[in-house]
Amino acid sequence: MNMLDARMAAETSRRRLLAAGVLGAVGAAVPAIAQRTVDLHLPGGNAERTLTSAFPGKGSMILQRTRPPLLETPMEVFDRSIFTPNDRFFVRWHWADIPTAVDVETFRLRVGGHVTRPLSIGLAQLLRLPRVEIPAVNQCSGNSRGLFQPRVAGAQWGHGAMGNAKWLGVRLRDILDLAGVKAGAVQVRFGALDRPLTPDGPDFAKSLDIDHARDGEVMIAFGMNGEQLPMLNGFPIRLVVPGWYSTYWIKALNSIQVLPHADDHYWMAKAYKIPATPRANVAPGSKDFPTIPINRMIPRSWMTSLPDGQVVAWEPSIPVGGIAMGGDCGMAKVDVSSDGGRTWYRTALGPDEGRYGFRRWDGRVPLRRGTNAIMTRCWNTRGVAQPATPIWNPGGYMRGNIETTHVVAA
Repeated sequence: MNMLDARMAAETSRRRLLAAGVLGAVGAAVPAIAQRTVDLHLPGGNAERTLTSAFPGKGSMILQRTRPPLLETPMEVFDRSIFTPNDRFFVRWHWADIPTAVDVETFRLRVGGHVTRPLSIGLAQLLRLPRVEIPAVNQCSGNSRGLFQPRVAGAQWGHGAMGNAKWLGVRLRDILDLAGVKAGAVQVRFGALDRPLTPDGPDFAKSLDIDHARDGEVMIAFGMNGEQLPMLNGFPIRLVVPGWYSTYWIKALNSIQVLPHADDHYWMAKAYKIPATPRANVAPGSKDFPTIPINRMIPRSWMTSLPDGQVVAWEPSIPVGGIAMGGDCGMAKVDVSSDGGRTWYRTALGPDEGRYGFRRWDGRVPLRRGTNAIMTRCWNTRGVAQPATPIWNPGGYMRGNIETTHVVAA
């Protein structure tokens, strides 16, 4: 029995409980947190955020909201490794009534709907199925929303509503095969243990087309970076949808329903919709435009070796480094510029740990005295590059333009 199996087995003899703290409190106040803050440099202002270590299982995180918890990963964490540590991995829940305890002995994953053999699967049975491991970025649809101009409603994230992990679990396809999907299946809906606080609130659930659900990459994960899933990141199991935004990565997964029709529930029919336009871009203030559900991620890159506004001693050139992702495919190359995009320099890419994960890049750029606008631009293996200009849409979704970090040489 390996270390992860041992930990999972130990959990079957007791309840998984979060330590007393912010999740057990009804009020919105955050107890006993350090008062150190971080500036997210949001163009609309109100950019200061508190750094907190008050949430169970989490280290120092940027506090966006207490209830439900929205915790952002500080950018310096991404400079240490392409894999984001579990205790620094971002957190985003939709409803405040989230699971704070799971009885792993009685927990069941229920599979039903348009199937021949409805299932009720315990964790012990799930752990006996053939396993797969996939490195993949989990990125909030609204990551970097706080940089949209004009500002849009919603969580004002900086760049840290994302993380990259090695996910261990079982293929969703294998579970669906056990249930026996009937002919005519159209989509698969996934539900979870979190619940709305009001009777009229729609349960959070998302759906994938049947062919996507059965592609062999979509998985049900119980492991994350060699450990069991943290409670705040979806313990005991969650859906992993490589290359797609995290709205589909259902945490605390407890139900799978095969549908003979397209999902017409709120979270698919009305929420997380993007303009059906190139790059999901519309003019600010636009309202009447066709929409589609958000889906595949796009290529992005960031400099992580220096924070925005950093003052450094002048040198003729300095080393710079960061991370990049291809979105729904692999990363091909990253260029950097220190003169506002007039001159670009090729960087060296680190090891490829999987096409859906982060890729490290490192390079060197010339420096002039005063403020230097250091830009990063990447291309994925489909030849798609980051554009120079940012998009706008009312949801604040899918930012993916070239990002700039200002470094002052004194």
